[in-house]
Amino acid sequence: MAEYMKKLIFWPLKSSIQRNLPIPFRMLFSRVQSIVDCLEIEIQKPTSALHQALTWSDYKKCNTVKYLISATPDGFINFISCGYGGRVSDVALLEVCGYLNVLPENSVVMADRGFKQIEPLLNAKNCTLVRPPSVTSDKLMTEDEVALTKRIASVRIHIERVIKRIRDFKLLSPHATVNSELVQKIDSAIVVACAIINLQRPIIKQC
Repeated sequence: MAEYMKKLIFWPLKSSIQRNLPIPFRMLFSRVQSIVDCLEIEIQKPTSALHQALTWSDYKKCNTVKYLISATPDGFINFISCGYGGRVSDVALLEVCGYLNVLPENSVVMADRGFKQIEPLLNAKNCTLVRPPSVTSDKLMTEDEVALTKRIASVRIHIERVIKRIRDFKLLSPHATVNSELVQKIDSAIVVACAIINLQRPIIKQC
């Protein structure tokens, strides 16, 4: 099923993304083609010490399989990676998962602060990263930086809404703790879930 349904997960033409651009993006983020984030699926603790180490997630405090997901501003999933051990960082995952191979040149990518180090990778493809300004303990954010952070957060939340739709599937729900015997099936399950979501109504109603 995943083999056939993966065709429903593709990168739309730039003109199509622009045509379906939600109103909240149009003033400041009209060139965004991709909003990226990571999601982790909790799995049963592996019996192998090596696999325990590779799948341990410091963020989730459990063993997980980690995915990079990308969606257009209107919530259409245009990329889902294969699963990697939860130990991998967001930046390393983006670099090795194949996302950069499908990312069109001269694109604008939106991400959260955790993806700061991907900027050189995007620049190599003449792409631009939009993310909240960095926060440091010894320097207060300016009013403009605070305003920009709020604006980005208000539109970047839509990738979290897409992930929530994925979580609605029982096998992929939070704390589902996938059985060890089913771990190899998670990739197929998440492809099917993403394809079904792309057939649903957009997360943002068009005016």
